[in-house]
Amino acid sequence: MVLDNLLPILTSDLLLKEMENFDRKKHWENIYQTKQPQDVSWFQTKPDTSLNFFKKFQVPLSAKIIDVGGGDSLLVDNLLDLRYKDITVLDISEAAIDRAKRRLGIRAKNVKWVVGDILNFQTTEKFDVWHDRAAFHFLTEEIDIKKYVSISNDLINNSGILVIGTFSETGPRKCSGIEIRNYSEDSLSNYFEDSFQKISCISVDHQTPFETIQNFVFCSFRKL
Repeated sequence: MVLDNLLPILTSDLLLKEMENFDRKKHWENIYQTKQPQDVSWFQTKPDTSLNFFKKFQVPLSAKIIDVGGGDSLLVDNLLDLRYKDITVLDISEAAIDRAKRRLGIRAKNVKWVVGDILNFQTTEKFDVWHDRAAFHFLTEEIDIKKYVSISNDLINNSGILVIGTFSETGPRKCSGIEIRNYSEDSLSNYFEDSFQKISCISVDHQTPFETIQNFVFCSFRKL
């Protein structure tokens, strides 16, 4: 009986210890070293939702753009096709960025590549467009979420655009084996309302390579 009573406590302690020991970078390096692009749920042949924001806001070709958690997303390819000249791609996984570089070939030299965790990102640059599809929702601790918000606030130019896509409240609860945080339009907007004005939010169904549907909420904001 005593052991039965202790089991939930011991299980909780083990889960907490596992979370504390979780190596985010090691996890993502393993994903990109062992899986092909079509083997991951977030793969898109063309990131139309993201590209539509650039069209909607008539982002000038000289704009300073950062794709946070860009990995080997094809967004950078499409932005180069559109002749954008100042693109930074940041991802925690070196393997993901190396894969994107190999795909782009000689065009890779026209992109600034940053291997690092967004929570530790430091730069003297400021950006006109901050794009994040499915990186923000991996931050589940309040301290990390607020740090991300603070960093984006510091690094986006006045009147700059912030676009964030996360799993919605009806979307998956995990991705790549990791717990995520689900958002509604209101809960996502609430984190940025002190420094940004919400422009619009949309609901988007993403069909994975496995023919399942994941619902996203995409919100756009303008820096005050």
